[in-house]
Amino acid sequence: MGSEHYLDMLGVQIQGSLIMLHLSASLWILLTVCWAQQTPLPTTHSPNQNRGIKFRLAGYPRKHNEGRVEVFYNQEWGTICDDDFTMENAHILCRHLGFTEATGWTHSAKYGKGVGRIWLDNVICSGSEKSITDCNSRGWGNSDCTHEEDAGVICKDERIPGFIEPNTIETEQRQVEEIRLRPAVSGAKNRLPVAEGILEVKHKDSWEQVCDAGWTVKNSRVVCGMLGFPSDKKLNKNFYKLYLERQKPAFRLHSVQCTGSEVHLSLCPMDFYKVNSSSTCDGSPVVVSCSMGHAISSSLLSNKKKKVTVQREETIRLKGGSRPGEGRVEILKNGQWGTVCDDRWDLQAASVVCRELGFGSAKEALTGARMGQGMGPIHMNEVRCTGLESSIWDCQYKNITEEDCKHTEDAAVKCNSPYMGYERTIRIVGGRTQFEGRVEVKLGASWGYLCSDGWTTKEAMVACRQLGLGYSLHAVTETWYWDASNVTQMVLSGVRCSGNEMSLQQCTHHGTVSCKNTGTRHAAGVICSETASDLVLHAALVQETAYIEDRPLHMLYCAAEENCLSSSARNANWPYGHRRLLRFSSQIHNNGRADFRPKAGRHSWVWHECHGHYHSMDIFTHYDLLTSNGTKVAEGHKASFCLEDSDCQELVSKRYECANFGEQGITVGCWDLYRHDIDCQWIDITDVKPGNYILQVVINPNYEVAESDFTNNAMKCNCKYDGHRIWIHNCHLGDAFSEEANKQFEQYRGQLNNQII
Repeated sequence: MGSEHYLDMLGVQIQGSLIMLHLSASLWILLTVCWAQQTPLPTTHSPNQNRGIKFRLAGYPRKHNEGRVEVFYNQEWGTICDDDFTMENAHILCRHLGFTEATGWTHSAKYGKGVGRIWLDNVICSGSEKSITDCNSRGWGNSDCTHEEDAGVICKDERIPGFIEPNTIETEQRQVEEIRLRPAVSGAKNRLPVAEGILEVKHKDSWEQVCDAGWTVKNSRVVCGMLGFPSDKKLNKNFYKLYLERQKPAFRLHSVQCTGSEVHLSLCPMDFYKVNSSSTCDGSPVVVSCSMGHAISSSLLSNKKKKVTVQREETIRLKGGSRPGEGRVEILKNGQWGTVCDDRWDLQAASVVCRELGFGSAKEALTGARMGQGMGPIHMNEVRCTGLESSIWDCQYKNITEEDCKHTEDAAVKCNSPYMGYERTIRIVGGRTQFEGRVEVKLGASWGYLCSDGWTTKEAMVACRQLGLGYSLHAVTETWYWDASNVTQMVLSGVRCSGNEMSLQQCTHHGTVSCKNTGTRHAAGVICSETASDLVLHAALVQETAYIEDRPLHMLYCAAEENCLSSSARNANWPYGHRRLLRFSSQIHNNGRADFRPKAGRHSWVWHECHGHYHSMDIFTHYDLLTSNGTKVAEGHKASFCLEDSDCQELVSKRYECANFGEQGITVGCWDLYRHDIDCQWIDITDVKPGNYILQVVINPNYEVAESDFTNNAMKCNCKYDGHRIWIHNCHLGDAFSEEANKQFEQYRGQLNNQII
């Protein structure tokens, strides 16, 4: 036999052997899966019945078309790791779940951590596979992940034609999405918030009860958390006994077994009564009473014009959120406020924060500085909570260094908050979109508009908050260009708000309507936005760059024209002599979630010939030198020479530049730098006597432009002046320290006893 024929036959034999081996391996895998499931191969071609493996969505917060992906394999539910996860994986999993395609996917246990096995890891699909099992992976149960890496999917809310969802306990649990407490006393449901009543679960179009057999305080804690209350409290069941005896309850749930750490009732093991079942409850409907958190109690006391006699020591707060119970998490440590790094940040840790602040459990645990970046130290990293702790300080955590985390990783929360019904008594009409319009409020049974006299950003902020529309971009005082049909009467005038109120009704106002201008032309209006800017001054740079300069008068004509010198400069012997100036650099960061733009449009900007640019705001910052009792001894002001992006964080591009009449503003993640050597970047201290003072800088002092947080707009420094030299130290943002630390800062000058260094 020739060598070529021998090699050809050998090749055929080898190829045949490989084919048989491949078929044997495929048959063995298929038999193994069938044997593990102990079910015959399904005859239906529904995607979620493929090879006896089942899929479901779980976790919270979610809707019916999104959640953590869980896989039923080998008689056990498990999860999928997010390593190497792609949209192709998500498309296939959504088709398994009966949806046409995916619109997104999530990582790092966005919908909470699962339990059990992590069945699949490093799943790589091309997108053409019919099943997730056809994709490459490490194999069933072979994973180096933890449940902190559980993957989730967001599916398009469009079902595959003919898909039939299996009727299982898991799909029933998805129906436990909305609950309520129904008061037994007639009319009590109109008094908000409802903190006590019979627990009801919405099922399709009806509300049904929960059997109290085996019901525990742990279950009540979860229910209260969902409704926005930090904890449950004891109640008088005898009060409800007579009422319940007269009812014929329709029970939906029983045998609920929560641990108390769950953020949603659907995460607890429970049993369902079958539809049209003859099974009865060996007990009564569940009645729950929740304790009011101090966050809501303070709001109600403010509404009733009562004084809070007990002052709570604030050790944790939320910043940058547009609604109650949401924002960047900031904690107080060693007298200084700082943030929390988002490494391992989850719903359990977020819920501890929410309850500590007087809200319910967490709806979302946000990462990546979703509520804006903080300033100062980062106090915690890798926070690990069970969900039952009374304070975040009771959780396990790591101290960190700058190398571990940056403020781009600041953690934030969205908490469940009690329904207060504030939006029932306010509306906006006439605007072009749902975010703008003339403000109308309900007093008694009548609706009416507000007088715009004195209507400012603070009042507009409260209106947008009450409407649930975020922040106010503009407080509109002339609304003639909006639709004036169905005109109502003016019902409120003289409205004055601090900016923190939950409704306009909590602000002060005239007892009787008194308005300088009448008619809807001068009705108050708003333009709201979901996001806002947040300007923060770089305090350390002020301290590093401060110095005194004696500047000749002949070099100050331009500054005098812009009123940047003290009033005594008018009587100086121009152009002879000099002015003594305290100079420093200002670096103003936009750490918010929207660009900072000047209030005035380009058409109203003012050209300044001596500086060669347009001014877009009349007053942008206030520079003041104060005595210990707050008296100004010297002041300066800085019109915005121009608002522009001097520099930005990594991967952020500049958008605003003053040159050539360009657009003005400060982009999110960028800063505007005013160097110490430019005109008006100073305080004229020519007439100041030696002593100890406070240097104060305030950005956007007249609240002309909306920000998510005005409390961080002020910066303070200790200042000692001996008549020749000046020392600036302890520079910090106005809200960077605890109240006690701020008091010590104010008292520092007294400790020096006015000694001249």
